[in-house]
Amino acid sequence: MTKTAVHFGAGNIGRGFVAQFLHASGYEVVFADVSEELIGALQSQSSYEVIEVGENAKTHVVDGYRAINSKSHEADVIAEIAKADIVTTAVGARILRFVAPVIAAGLAARAADAAPLVIIACENAINGTDLLATEVRALGPVDHAVFANCAIDRIVPEQHGGLDVTIESFFEWVVDRTPFKGETPDIFGVTWVDDLAPFIERKLFTVNTAHAAAAYHGIDRGWVSIREALATPELQAEVRAVLEETKTLLVKKHGFLPDEQQKYIEKTLVRISNPHLPDTCERVGRNPLRKLSRNERFIGPAAQLAELGLPAWDLLNAMGAALRFDVPDDTESVELQALLASGTPAVEIAATISGLEPQHPLFPHLVEVVELRLAR
Repeated sequence: MTKTAVHFGAGNIGRGFVAQFLHASGYEVVFADVSEELIGALQSQSSYEVIEVGENAKTHVVDGYRAINSKSHEADVIAEIAKADIVTTAVGARILRFVAPVIAAGLAARAADAAPLVIIACENAINGTDLLATEVRALGPVDHAVFANCAIDRIVPEQHGGLDVTIESFFEWVVDRTPFKGETPDIFGVTWVDDLAPFIERKLFTVNTAHAAAAYHGIDRGWVSIREALATPELQAEVRAVLEETKTLLVKKHGFLPDEQQKYIEKTLVRISNPHLPDTCERVGRNPLRKLSRNERFIGPAAQLAELGLPAWDLLNAMGAALRFDVPDDTESVELQALLASGTPAVEIAATISGLEPQHPLFPHLVEVVELRLAR
């Protein structure tokens, strides 16, 4: 009997990572997306290619899928969820609340004797599946669902049209085993673990922190690409200094061996400098308000270091560069610059951006960073 996976989000990560792995695992993938253009393209083509670049590069063909416009044909998506084996998402953490009602309706439509529906949100956010589960539970019972958090790590550069996806060969898809009472689903490429937190924070505070730090310091100095920015000794030193601080936290908190974490850092710097995956500082730096929020790649590790009485000066320096990110066609950049130009006191700006309480040990240092930005 064919296994079915309903996947929300037919973007590059959806097509080039999650769906490709589900396809390789023997699932018939049903894409659900609100983009008429994407769904139309998927419906008009019987296959697309996932082109890996870098070490051990290869090309994969994904076929046998179906695609449904979840905006105009919501009832069809609900019917697919009602009989599916697994539901995955790659829509962005902020969009999960819009996906939740469709999933809740699909769960309500499942047969009483149906196997539990496995739901995994593959988002670039800490415990993204928990966010989705909270929204779904608010709409109805979830007795016949298993929600599992995961951490995904794969770099997808900006694409230029078409369904084919160019992607790095390196990947990591780590999923929490603990919600499953019996056997875990057979999904190609997944590493099942009993404690997901170390893997989530290692990826977020190394890969995402490095990428964003390179972007903000790079655009601050007029560099266009991440690769050319990191090729300059001064900027690479700044990024390495940031990663030395996050390394201190990860080793102390999660018990990663120093040498092991250093190897992960070196691999990360090679990955984000991959000449086959050209990426711009502007694209990587987009959405600065999210990247500067409480549990994200800068404030998250810096706050934890401050709580331990340890310095986070280089992380704070990177935050200062992020505050100077001024790209008119990026909504969050416009919001950030408007806030900084509003005459609001630095203390209020720091609290608004970071979500930190004034009594937090990192807070006064962040206020200083904001004050320096306002003094420009």
